[in-house]
Amino acid sequence: MPAVNRRFLLKTRPEGRVGAHNFQLVREPVPRLADGEVLVRNTWLSLDPTNRGWMTDAPGYMPPVAIGEVMRGFGLGRVVESRNPDHPEGQLVQGLTGWQDHAVFAAAEPPMVIPPALTGLPPSWHLGALGMTGLTAYFGLTEAVAVRPGDTVVISAAGGAVGSVAGQIVKILGGRAVGVAGGPEKCAWLVDELGFDAAVDYKADDWRQQLKAATPDGIDVDFENVGGPVMEAVFSRLNIGARVALCGLISGYNDAAPLGPRNFGALIAKRATLQGFLVLDHFPRYHEAATQLARWIDDGLLVHRETVVEGLEQAPDALNMLFDGHNTGKLVVHIAD
Repeated sequence: MPAVNRRFLLKTRPEGRVGAHNFQLVREPVPRLADGEVLVRNTWLSLDPTNRGWMTDAPGYMPPVAIGEVMRGFGLGRVVESRNPDHPEGQLVQGLTGWQDHAVFAAAEPPMVIPPALTGLPPSWHLGALGMTGLTAYFGLTEAVAVRPGDTVVISAAGGAVGSVAGQIVKILGGRAVGVAGGPEKCAWLVDELGFDAAVDYKADDWRQQLKAATPDGIDVDFENVGGPVMEAVFSRLNIGARVALCGLISGYNDAAPLGPRNFGALIAKRATLQGFLVLDHFPRYHEAATQLARWIDDGLLVHRETVVEGLEQAPDALNMLFDGHNTGKLVVHIAD
């Protein structure tokens, strides 16, 4: 076992974009275990928009990362030492490992075990379509807004981790999927490979006209990841009784004072329902959802794609790829084999 544990500690709270200057990379001894604890060697780290929110001191669904604490993040790895009989050495697990080589899980907050039936798939997929990303899309569409056959569903940030899975689930559920993504290459990928019915390039000058043409009968469901002008344009095209699943507002995560939608009143006129949701609330049903998502992958109904960054030391700068639109599908950092 390596004698050193590299850890990214939060040094300062970012103003705008995140950079290496916001962190301190320290090298510490690998922790010793107490009774009931397990030591996990991280092999893959998930980079998500929520990482940026955790760096601020604003109240949220989880406490902010304190200055001097290891940066919070979801990761995947194997148990390399255990004093807990429920987690033997070699077990593949995931959880809030943090931005570090090794993580200790206490008995009261154990890691989530990857179902043995799914361990034959690429490990990093359990942070993507089979992990938090897939669960977010799955529960958001099946429960938060309950997509019905024939629904026209608009998915913002459709070229990203959650959005790309969400659009495919819409098709599986019998809906019509319209993705909003940046650039003709991503839009073509959504339609040609993932099976979206239409794609809107928000970087194009005529993106509002594209949205109108792609939703001639209005919008029944908004799976919202972005906020800002795109969300406002979608709100203006909602049908009566529309449902909005508020998954994220990534366009404002780097802003000191994000702006709300200027046409929020459209929800009144259209008698729309807005439902915020967090995937953390659904973790007790992780095995159920992951098994269904894996079945769809096996059946060829769900395609998974990821952007891989090599090396833990790249994590701070790589996080900005999410806000620049430079990743396609799930963004992960490969830490070790």
